[in-house]
Amino acid sequence: MTNALSRLLETRDWLLADGATGTNLFNMGLTSGDAPELWNEEHPDRIKKLYQFAVDSGSDLFLTNSFGGNASRLNLHNAGHRARELSRMSAELGREVADKAGRPVIVAGSVGPTGDIMEPVGTLSHADAVEMFHEQAEGLKEGGADVLWLETISAPEEFRAAAEGFALAGMDWCGTMSFDTAGRTMMGVTSADLVKLVEELPNPPIGFGANCGTGASDLLRTILGFSAQGTERPVISKGNAGIPKYHEGHIHYDGTPELMADYAVMARDAGATIIGGCCGTMAEHLVAMREALETRPRGERPSPEKITDALGAFSSANDGTEEGAGSNVRKTRRRRMAED
Repeated sequence: MTNALSRLLETRDWLLADGATGTNLFNMGLTSGDAPELWNEEHPDRIKKLYQFAVDSGSDLFLTNSFGGNASRLNLHNAGHRARELSRMSAELGREVADKAGRPVIVAGSVGPTGDIMEPVGTLSHADAVEMFHEQAEGLKEGGADVLWLETISAPEEFRAAAEGFALAGMDWCGTMSFDTAGRTMMGVTSADLVKLVEELPNPPIGFGANCGTGASDLLRTILGFSAQGTERPVISKGNAGIPKYHEGHIHYDGTPELMADYAVMARDAGATIIGGCCGTMAEHLVAMREALETRPRGERPSPEKITDALGAFSSANDGTEEGAGSNVRKTRRRRMAED
C-alpha cells in the first residue's frame, strides 16, 4: 500500500487536519448514547457531509467515523460482531469524498480506545486488545483508508497493542494520546513518556502527538514537551475549540474561530506539523485556522506565557514532566484502581 500521508508530508511543512466528529454529528441529530458508527449504514449521506465539511474548509486530512468502532465498544450496542464491517463502511464513504476533492486529501481511519482497562490492572489481555485493533484495521484497510489514526489513548499498554494490531494489517499509522490531568494522560503518561514509547516500538507511527484534553493552552504546552525531547517525527496537535460549557441543555465550546486561528499558528511554531481541532471544532474554525497558517509567517517557539496570554490559563501549575512525577502518578492511580 502506498503511503499517501508520507508523500504529502514531503511536499509541505504543515498539514491541516479536520475538526470535531461528535459535535458535528450531534448537530445532525445524533443523540447521546447512540453509536455514531451505525450511521455509516443508516445515514451515509450525513457521514459524507461530515467529511465534506473538512474538505470544503481546507483540511488536508480527515478522520473516518469509526472512533468507537472496535468490538468492545460496539458490544454496548449489540453490534460487536460488525466491527470490521462498520469500519470498512466509514472508510469507503471517506474515499468517495476524498477522491472527488480535486487535490490530495488523506483518509485517516480513526481508531479509538477499547473502553476497557488492560491487564494487570484491568481484565483486557494484550492478545485480545491486539485482536480488536487488528480487526478494525483490516476493515479500514478494505474501505480504502490511506493511514490508520489511533487517538485519545491514555494507557501505554493500549498504544503498544494497537501498534501490534496495525502491523498485522500491514498499515501505516499515526497515534495520539489525550493529556488531560496536569499534563498527563489518565494513566499518568507524560509528553516525554510518549516520545520514548514511540521510539521503542518495533512498528512506530509516522507521526504522533496529542488530541482532545482540557483546552488549547494545555495541549500546546504538551506540544512544547514533545519538541523538548528533540523528536524528528511529525508531531500532531488536535486541540479542543476552547472549554466545554453547559448551556440550555447542551454542551458548547467557547473557542472562537479567532482563538483557534491563534492556536493553529502557535501549534505550528511550537513544533507541530499536522494541526487540527478536536471537540467543538466546526467548519468556521477550520477555515480560520487554514487562513492563519497560510498567511502568518513562522515565528519563534511560543513561551508558556505567550500561550496563556493568547489562549487562556493552563489548568494546572505544571506539565507533568518534572522528574519522577509521571511514574509516581501512575503508581498511585493503579493502586487506587486496584483497590476499587
